[in-house]
Amino acid sequence: MKHTISVEVENRFGILARIASLFSARGFNIDSLAVGETEDPTISCITMVVPGDNQLIEQVIKQLRKLIDVIKVVDLTQQDTVERELVLVKVSAKRADRAEIMRIADIFRARILDVHPSSFTIEATGTEEKIKGILTLLRPFGIKKLVRTGKIALSREGKNA
Repeated sequence: MKHTISVEVENRFGILARIASLFSARGFNIDSLAVGETEDPTISCITMVVPGDNQLIEQVIKQLRKLIDVIKVVDLTQQDTVERELVLVKVSAKRADRAEIMRIADIFRARILDVHPSSFTIEATGTEEKIKGILTLLRPFGIKKLVRTGKIALSREGKNA
């Protein structure tokens, strides 16, 4: 099972490296990692997607809480959350295919950010399933380049995270 873990940390040099080495040293894997400042520039939020059973995740959380500069660790997996990913994809766009690519982007509420004679650059945000869906439909046109954020998540209002 994949768990979404939110880690609030002091925004200090080296904290991400310490977290990465904690995972590396113990043989834990990270499927997705996103980091950014919060509303307070002295605090960052790290959102990780970590595969493993409940016992492994419990161990991961205990290890994270021991690190200096870690403020709060929450497993969001069983909570009611809002989750999003972002993908930027450069897709081949021959003249004959442009209308169909624009229709796909519209269906997924994606935005075309850049138009070139031979390609479109598209921005899509949404759940992992939505991102997979648009990429599945764009692949036949030829994906030239793709970059993707990891998952970011917040618990819904009234929850503890």
